[in-house]
Amino acid sequence: MLQGEITFDRVVRWVLTALGFFVVYTLLNVLSGVLWQFFLAWVLAYFTYPLVVFLERRCRIRWRAVSILVAMLMVLSLVALLVVLTVPPMVREVSRLTDDVLLFVQRWIGENNVYEQIQAVVQNEEMQRKMLKVLEHDGTLDAFRYIALQVWELLSQTAQILIGVVNVFVVFLYFFFILLDYETFSEGWQRLIPKDNRPAVVQLLTEVEDSMNRYFRGQGLIALLVGIGFAIGFSIVGLPMAVGVGLFIGLLNMVPYLQMLGIFPVTVLALLKASDTGESFWVIIGLCAIVFVVVQSLQDLVLTPKIMGSAMGMNPAVILLSLSVWGCLLGFIGLVIALPLTMLCFTYYKRIVLKEK
Repeated sequence: MLQGEITFDRVVRWVLTALGFFVVYTLLNVLSGVLWQFFLAWVLAYFTYPLVVFLERRCRIRWRAVSILVAMLMVLSLVALLVVLTVPPMVREVSRLTDDVLLFVQRWIGENNVYEQIQAVVQNEEMQRKMLKVLEHDGTLDAFRYIALQVWELLSQTAQILIGVVNVFVVFLYFFFILLDYETFSEGWQRLIPKDNRPAVVQLLTEVEDSMNRYFRGQGLIALLVGIGFAIGFSIVGLPMAVGVGLFIGLLNMVPYLQMLGIFPVTVLALLKASDTGESFWVIIGLCAIVFVVVQSLQDLVLTPKIMGSAMGMNPAVILLSLSVWGCLLGFIGLVIALPLTMLCFTYYKRIVLKEK
């Protein structure tokens, strides 16, 4: 019998494999509203685990629960420090921008005699009759409808806030208990695999984990360098909050090309600078566009090939495509597990289909 011959047994295995993938996909899709909390907590625990181990081994903290709480406190303190350093300046700048916009609107209203035009419309007798007719038509019923709608919106917003608080609490519970027995979780799943297939599956997933570690280290370094580049460029241009905005865009770069969303805050800050200094908005936004082009070119031509190419040999465009595809298929869970699933598919294809070791 030829090695590549298609047999009934082989066809049955293919069908069962395809059916298994379909069942897993269906379950993930149906349970995505519940499972996203666990997956998010697992990702947070995955990144926090090295800090917990450091506290246990280097700082001599004997109890795992205490190490977890200290690690959580350190992370939350770092986040709070970043918020304190970035949010108040942003609030002040937004307040200044709001004052400038209001001043511009007042000037525009005065220059175009808007008040006189409104007064002329209101004093028009025919317009007054139409307004009275509208107000008299089912006024009481419309008022009750409006009040009921406002009450319903208030209750809905309150319920959404409570649901959000509960979701955050559930994520932190998952996070705590996963870290409490992280070694059991990370190694115990191996016992669920049949002994005959266990070595191959363990080796496959180990390679996926190594690839993920290389990816996050490489992408984190790129994001840091890109953030520094944007901060320097915006400082040279004279953009308000140059350092904060530059580092924020660098943080967005953890997902390839997501830093393009930074165009919106940069545009707002360019408007603010133009209103404060009297400079041309188009000149300011043009200089900011040059900063984007220069930093993006350095990233695509120098940083990404040197760092990511040597780290994992996976093009950032493929990574972005995987995020889009898995996010479309599985929603939020797809975004969380997109990279592990993509690396799993690539590794499986190379080892099983191409027979590479």
